Amino acid sequence: MNWICAYCGSSETESSAYRDAIDDFAMELCERDLGLVYGGARGGTLGALADAVLDGSGDVVGIIPESIFEREQPHEGLTELIITETKDERKAYMAERADGFVAFPGGLGTHEEIFETLGRAKHGFHEDPCGFLNVAGYYDHLVAHLDNAEREGFLSASQRELVLVEETPAALLAAFEARASSAAGRCRPSQ
Repeated sequence: MNWICAYCGSSETESSAYRDAIDDFAMELCERDLGLVYGGARGGTLGALADAVLDGSGDVVGIIPESIFEREQPHEGLTELIITETKDERKAYMAERADGFVAFPGGLGTHEEIFETLGRAKHGFHEDPCGFLNVAGYYDHLVAHLDNAEREGFLSASQRELVLVEETPAALLAAFEARASSAAGRCRPSQ
């Protein structure tokens, strides 16, 4: 793995738990020599994450569509900023660039992006790890919902296993590494 895509909120948060998770995640990325791919804005939790990775001398690629410049100002201090015409193009670039996908606590856009990525994994378009950073129990209800969907037969066990959930950045990135190693082992040609 070389690049991790983070889906984060475009809104600010006053919660110290979320701010601490951003700092911890940035530190983990830099220590593991992993670059960050994200939505390209300078505000909200996504901008704070980009700043934290840059402060740790990490690489950050931002991908932002022109159509949301009014709501989300592009971050100008990134390693690379890619401007797309549409949000769909943004998501395609993110998918192409990243080797793993993390959903931080966030709103509708965060959920849209991670579930679209999980849907592509379900259909075999990629084997990259996908997970939720469950800071302060933020995703507890969603995890319970997914578990219920599996019990009710709407998710198969293999589909439910696509969703990694951890409470700390270190644990989530370790789970990503294990998943990536497992996928690489399945793809090796026989000798």
